Amino acid sequence: MIHNDTIVALATPSGPGAIAIIRLSGKDAIKIASLVFNSVHGKKLADQKTHTVHLGNILDGERIIDEVLATLFKNPQSYTGENVVEFSCHGSSYIQQEIIQLLLRKGCRMATAGEFTLQAFLNGKMDLSQAEAVADLIASDSKASHQLAIQQMRGGFTTEIELLRVQLLDFASLIELELDFSEEDVEFASRTDFQKLIKQISSLLKKLIDSFATGNVLKNGIPVAIIGRPNSGKSTLLNALLNEERAIVSTIAGTTRDTIEDEITIDGIRFRFIDTAGIRNTEDEIEKIGVEKALEKLKKSAIYIYLFDSAEMNLNDVQSDLEGFSTESNQLVVANKIDKASESNLKAIKTNALPIVSISAKKKESIDELKDSLLELAGKEALDQNHLMVTNSRHYDILLKSLEEIIKVQNGIDQNLSGDLLTIDLRQALYYLGEITGKVSNDDLLGNIFANFCIGK
Repeated sequence: MIHNDTIVALATPSGPGAIAIIRLSGKDAIKIASLVFNSVHGKKLADQKTHTVHLGNILDGERIIDEVLATLFKNPQSYTGENVVEFSCHGSSYIQQEIIQLLLRKGCRMATAGEFTLQAFLNGKMDLSQAEAVADLIASDSKASHQLAIQQMRGGFTTEIELLRVQLLDFASLIELELDFSEEDVEFASRTDFQKLIKQISSLLKKLIDSFATGNVLKNGIPVAIIGRPNSGKSTLLNALLNEERAIVSTIAGTTRDTIEDEITIDGIRFRFIDTAGIRNTEDEIEKIGVEKALEKLKKSAIYIYLFDSAEMNLNDVQSDLEGFSTESNQLVVANKIDKASESNLKAIKTNALPIVSISAKKKESIDELKDSLLELAGKEALDQNHLMVTNSRHYDILLKSLEEIIKVQNGIDQNLSGDLLTIDLRQALYYLGEITGKVSNDDLLGNIFANFCIGK
């Protein structure tokens, strides 16, 4: 995957706009750019300093295609670690294509998806997890997903992983050195220090693995199912959260037959709310399908709001419903219609051991308190405190494999196994840890990762 081609691509979205940026990268990027760029001040690009901007025209022979700004980045002080030139031209689709076609004729090749970032990785400008974070940053559509991508781009958990990996590699080298002096029965690697390091790595891996449940939903948006009996006010609550009449509201039980979904961002975190059919036994075939769908959404949600009518239901009914749900989702119990509830019911809700948020969806009372509870369940505190979180499923899978090998090493130490047996599991653990940052990689892995990038990045 390493080559000496000079690649070119549009770095801004395709289609007309105010300006467009055409990016070149490669050993001959400045040389090729100089063939088509004519500075208004007669400057030669090759003689200019890195990180400078120059005004001129793009020429196809004697024909002026456009007046542009040429931004120069000389290796290794560029995004890719190679020579990079960016032409900022007018955003006409015709102009964009004319310039790109001209550069292709002068010796460039069209960049493939993510190839600029791939070159940055291959040239040591970033590790593999940081490269993946670039794609996450481009795709981020909320404060939470943006913050997680930035954290990973800055090194995130890979800095700690790499530090522990280097220490583990040192111990592996010492253990293998012992094998060369096996007849002398010497110990180069202290088993006490080694065991301490293994426990440290194991603890970090478990912490990162556990963080994936939170990190993944924060990155992709948190699915929240609104569950409850008919006429508990689920559709009214959805409308109150969205601040619009999204769902049909009626006093007739069983109005919602299918699921209704919509998204909002609360304090930087994206939630996808799912209004479901009221859960009850029914002979109506269509409503029965709606109830089945509601239970399916319940199982797939990260959080579910169990909404009950505080004017009609007692807490024994609530407890009975909750015990009937089969899900590992985080639970938020919400008492609705508190404006209609009796004093005895309100007192029972307040003194009950089960945490309950009391609201009036119709009057939009205590909706902010409900949102605060959702943010707490979503992991807002961990995000605000910049805790390390895994958001990438590839990393999660590798961390699980790494932990499995580390546990094998730990068991080997506990059983006082010989060094040659310990090194087998050690090498495999090092391999997996190296896969996260790209210290160990192959063309298939890189191809799969960078295929998901946009062309031009």
